[in-house]
Amino acid sequence: MRGRSEVEGPVSGPVTQPGDIPVLNVRARTLPEAWERAVVETWQQGAALQTQYDRPGDPPSRDATVVIEVAEPLGEPRYHRSFPAGLEELEIYVQEVVWGVHDAWIRPDEQKWSYTYHQRLFAYEVIDDFKTGLGGGPFGAVDQVGAMIEELAACGYTRRAQAITWMPTVDLGHAEPPCLQRVWCRLAAPGSVEEGDAAAPRLAMNTHWRSRDGYKAAFMNMVALTTLQAEIARRLSSRLGREVELGRYVDISDSFHIYGSYFGEVEDSFLALMARRSFEERTWRTADVEDQLLMGRVQLLNGKPGEPPLAEAQQARLYASLPESHRRLVEAAVRDRLA
Repeated sequence: MRGRSEVEGPVSGPVTQPGDIPVLNVRARTLPEAWERAVVETWQQGAALQTQYDRPGDPPSRDATVVIEVAEPLGEPRYHRSFPAGLEELEIYVQEVVWGVHDAWIRPDEQKWSYTYHQRLFAYEVIDDFKTGLGGGPFGAVDQVGAMIEELAACGYTRRAQAITWMPTVDLGHAEPPCLQRVWCRLAAPGSVEEGDAAAPRLAMNTHWRSRDGYKAAFMNMVALTTLQAEIARRLSSRLGREVELGRYVDISDSFHIYGSYFGEVEDSFLALMARRSFEERTWRTADVEDQLLMGRVQLLNGKPGEPPLAEAQQARLYASLPESHRRLVEAAVRDRLA
């Protein structure tokens, strides 16, 4: 009789049982290809599950646990034409996650934002009640990303370089707890960190998500987190005094779902586009959309009525990142407001 540890034969294809939540694995070279495949496979193979956001009459969502591997996180083409938001909105989101442009909006004691991913990753602070507000907890804020970089600089093959977002003291029972749970990084060629080794180390990143809207949020999430991966590699390169290349990006979702409320949009826009256009026609290269991305930064600097202004340091950083043509747009908006 075989022992429990023995395998009866090779395993291929799905191993989940009927009625289980399927586990889907997606591998691709670029981000838009990986996202597109993840949405299609979830559409085709996802389990029918209800959600806490369903309205009466909505079909059950299609849901799966999804593991996505992207070989070239910044590879071209980088942008998918079917992600359901504007490129300017995407750039604003990237600025929010990676550089914290909206951290000043975190004012839960005034019924405003409770957190941002940037705040949890770069200034994690334990509090026991959102009404207390930041700065009222028993410990100081922790720059987890900065600590990750120091861990990796000291030992490239460490498995301890991670940052978390979950705060059980306030997130349990919260109506909108963070979807992103953890970011983990490691240098993939640990021997190359030693002085004199010619090979550049490659920074691998894993991100773990408890839940995410696979169609409407996941692509923007992945663009932001791979931008963070590149920023960590840049800062680590500076810290080590040598190049750190970008390695693969792995994205793990416990619940990658497509809501029943917008099945028609997925069929009419996303799937229909795939049927009539080639992959090249479904995507953009960064150079093709650079102006729209820069306009996202212009929108941040110009602000909207009723929005709190950006911190002065954020304004200076964004302004310095713009070419002269887009700086003039910001200056014109300032003149109009003062007129």
